[in-house]
Amino acid sequence: MSLSGGFWPYLVLVLAGFLPTDLWRLLGILVGRGFDEDSEFIIWVRAVAIAVLAGVIARIALFPPAALAQVPLPARLAAIGCGFLAFLLLRRSVFAGVLVGETALVLGAALAGW
Repeated sequence: MSLSGGFWPYLVLVLAGFLPTDLWRLLGILVGRGFDEDSEFIIWVRAVAIAVLAGVIARIALFPPAALAQVPLPARLAAIGCGFLAFLLLRRSVFAGVLVGETALVLGAALAGW
C-alpha cells in the first residue's frame, strides 16, 4: 500500500494540522465556559491573543513570504491600515477588517503591476 496517493495526504493534514489546533480550541471553550467575560483574566487573555496576532501580521508585512514579497511595502502597509480602519468603523468586526484589508492588498498589488 503506497502512502503517497489516495487519502493519506488528507489524513496527515487532519492529524498534523487540524486536530492539534482544534483540540486546544475545544479545551479553551470547555475551561473558559465558567469565566466571566469581563474578568481581568479573560481581558488579559484577549489582550495577549490580540498582541500575538498583531505580531504575526507585522512580521508577514515587514518580512513577507513567497509571492507577497513582490507586493511593495507601502501597499502592504496601506492594506493593514485599511483593514484596521474598517475594523474600527464597522463595530470591531474582524471579518470586515480582514475583508477590507485583503481587498486593499489585492488592489495594491494590481496597481503595482504584480
